[in-house]
Amino acid sequence: MSVDHAELGRRLRRRRAALGRTVASVATDAALSVPYVANLENGRGNPTVSALDRLAEALGTRLVITLAEPGADAGPSAPVVPPSLQEFARGRRFRHAVGTLAGLLGEDDRAVRTRLFDALAGAAAPLGRDLPETDWQRLLDALVLVMGHPADPPGGP
Repeated sequence: MSVDHAELGRRLRRRRAALGRTVASVATDAALSVPYVANLENGRGNPTVSALDRLAEALGTRLVITLAEPGADAGPSAPVVPPSLQEFARGRRFRHAVGTLAGLLGEDDRAVRTRLFDALAGAAAPLGRDLPETDWQRLLDALVLVMGHPADPPGGP
């Protein structure tokens, strides 16, 4: 089977929306036109590997290409981001935590946002269910505590 352009478009849109980004901001970061990115999100177009790599970087992820033997299992699909996490990541509390943590770590807000989002998605994946906002808040608080205020290393003071 060849590339499923509709699935590729859904993944691009899901990742962009989860990060609270606009098509224009992602297109700019990837040095692509807005119509080009919008068409890809709508399952149209035939993107180059270079364009997909730039989009992946703009979305704080990486492009992975796999060549498989005909009839071979394609392997595990990318984890589905829970809708409640996508909504939570657009909220004031998440944005505030990103800003606070970015300041503590001396890192770019966008990089911290991506790391926090991916960490929340990874923490929830084994649960196999969508979480309510209060649980996202609790996980976020724990991550901010651990990332921004690590415990002393073993043998430290």
